[in-house]
Amino acid sequence: MNWITVLFATTLILNLVIELWLNIKNQFHIGTHRNQVPEDFQSVVTEEAHHKAADYSRAKLQLSRFVLFFDAAVLLFMTLGGGFQEIYNYWLATDLSPIWRDVGFLLSTFWFLSLLHLPFAIISTFKIEEAFGFNKMTVGKFISDLVKQWLLGLIIGLPLAWAVLSIMNAYFDQAWWFYTWVLWVAFNLLLLWAYPKWIAPIFNKFTPLEDGEMKQRIEALLERTGFESNGIFVMDGSSRSGHGNAYFTGFGKNKRIVFFDTLLESLTPEEVEAVLAHELGHFKHGHIKKRMIESFALSFAGLFVLGWLTQLPAFYQGLGMTSETPAAALLLFMTAIPVMFFFFGPIAAFKSRKHEFEADAFASQTTGSAPLISALLKMYRDNASSLTPDPTYSAYHDSHPPAKIRIDHLKSLEK
Repeated sequence: MNWITVLFATTLILNLVIELWLNIKNQFHIGTHRNQVPEDFQSVVTEEAHHKAADYSRAKLQLSRFVLFFDAAVLLFMTLGGGFQEIYNYWLATDLSPIWRDVGFLLSTFWFLSLLHLPFAIISTFKIEEAFGFNKMTVGKFISDLVKQWLLGLIIGLPLAWAVLSIMNAYFDQAWWFYTWVLWVAFNLLLLWAYPKWIAPIFNKFTPLEDGEMKQRIEALLERTGFESNGIFVMDGSSRSGHGNAYFTGFGKNKRIVFFDTLLESLTPEEVEAVLAHELGHFKHGHIKKRMIESFALSFAGLFVLGWLTQLPAFYQGLGMTSETPAAALLLFMTAIPVMFFFFGPIAAFKSRKHEFEADAFASQTTGSAPLISALLKMYRDNASSLTPDPTYSAYHDSHPPAKIRIDHLKSLEK
């Protein structure tokens, strides 16, 4: 049997077993602790809110189990079952030039895969989020967002796919992977720079933060920490969801600070300042740059490996493709190969949690621990975040430390 097939099937099954075990373990753990609010949270989180968070988390876990089986089945069918090759055969029958045929193959395949996930998005939005009072999305807005996503994917994906495939066709027996990597880095930097001003407003409305105590606190914090931004904006998150959040976006001088309107409604100016201080901590510690460099390094290594794999007939045949073309190699690289490296996920989660602790420490030094603790308690409550996740599940998946560990860390910094 083809060694690529064996490796792919083995890692796919292993990943599925691990994910299912962790999913069930987490659901059982949350259910076991459903009836008791942890002591550190009793001043803010009521028993009713705790029940809601537990039930909300368990509902999402149940849906994710269906998605796990579905994704595994689809990937097996599309690779070993010949699904990708069937789509390619359709494009081979057209009169298009090879480059546009391959572009059409890639874009149509990814669109088809996204279409297969549409029912889960509908269930998540209009059943789970609706049942727990978070959904503000109308059917019309859901369809509008979906069409915008597809059009945006076409506008961005078409020239990118054409450029990458042109490079692969021109230098397929040479260092095409290096030129492709250079293009990929440039594209991501451009996208990061353009996102705040040109892409995000397609889906949401952004308005400058109004004058007042909150804005004064934020501007004083920015001045104290030496951070420059291209504006402080409020996003109409309430038009789609009841969840609240805050984030930085952009690159270079085109950076923006964004607060969800739902977040500003529930936090005091002092708490908002603390949340912002945490986000500033990520920049002060260089987390954004580090993640970007790591991402580019991984893409470099991945494309290097793909450059080797494209020379092996076993690579295509082992994953169900008889057409040994650049487009086939690229598609398999983006869909099947990641399964073989699923163990990178827990490593990335561990590093992310470490960064969160460092950002919390910066916030504690800048604004004190108390306002950030108060803000986090409200955010856990308002977002129905589970206060009692299973430790193993959290260590494997979560990009943020569990609630109690994070609060205890902030308290220790305060002391």
